[in-house]
Amino acid sequence: MTIAPAPVDTAGATSVDRPVRRLEASGGAGRRRPRRRVERSKRKTPILTVILWITLAYFLLPLIWLAIQATKTNGDIFSTFGLAFGRTFALGDNLAQLFTFQDGIFVQWMGNTVLYAVVSSVGAAVLATMCGYSLAKYVFKGKSFVFGLILGAVMVPLTALAIPTYLLFSAANLVDTPWAIILPSLVSPFGVYLMRVYASEAVDDSLLEAARIDGAGELRIFLTIASRLLAPGIVTVLLFALVSTWNNYFLPLIMLNDPSLFPATVGLAQWQQAATGGGGAQVLFSTVLTGSFVSILPLVVAFLFLQRFWQSGLSAGGVKG
Repeated sequence: MTIAPAPVDTAGATSVDRPVRRLEASGGAGRRRPRRRVERSKRKTPILTVILWITLAYFLLPLIWLAIQATKTNGDIFSTFGLAFGRTFALGDNLAQLFTFQDGIFVQWMGNTVLYAVVSSVGAAVLATMCGYSLAKYVFKGKSFVFGLILGAVMVPLTALAIPTYLLFSAANLVDTPWAIILPSLVSPFGVYLMRVYASEAVDDSLLEAARIDGAGELRIFLTIASRLLAPGIVTVLLFALVSTWNNYFLPLIMLNDPSLFPATVGLAQWQQAATGGGGAQVLFSTVLTGSFVSILPLVVAFLFLQRFWQSGLSAGGVKG
């Protein structure tokens, strides 16, 4: 298979020049249309405002409910309104119960979650970036077929692949090990698609051609030039993979049997089953809710810290291609 760099536009026009030329060719009418669209976009309608508030409430109310429940005792959880605080503010007692129950195994579960999520998201972002950049900037036989397969893989639900994945890892004696969670999470078809679209627009072909003329190799061009231009897209894919692995429940459930290897999702579900099953149930409801609240705090911090990269990467991938 021969891989060659994508040809540079012979007319010498860049992606920035082409929209400008089209705008100049369209004359005065082309300059008036954007102003009308901007004026229409500034209009406020009651329907859109109501939809916005409903959407905001849909996403925020569960988080607010969870934060309030984490401050209640077991008795107040069932005897008070869900969005109201209980008669006793028990957040400190719930946290102490959470981090000391069963010899503090929740700390081990959070450590496992961080390990699985960080290693999987970094690996998925690197692989998706390299694959997407190759599909966008190189010409090789079967390129369209490979990209079509990746698009098809986006449509396949992960739960449909869970049992075949388990059989493969069982044959390789990798079940009940951290690799059973990390290796499947390294594959991100949506990340490849996003990076292919982002790389085609963010990395100019003329810039790559100039680097080749100066004697730079393909690996050096990717590491020193392309990777810097692709940084917002890389962070976006990393956050997608981080959230997906952090919240993954079904794959660890079928792959892991040792409680010391559980992530927080599976461990808290085990406590929830014990709570609803009978033995010691009255004590664990507030502990499970407090653990759920604590487990989402790292994701909130990650989003607040990386939101500017997330927004720029999503907007670029959504309007270009």
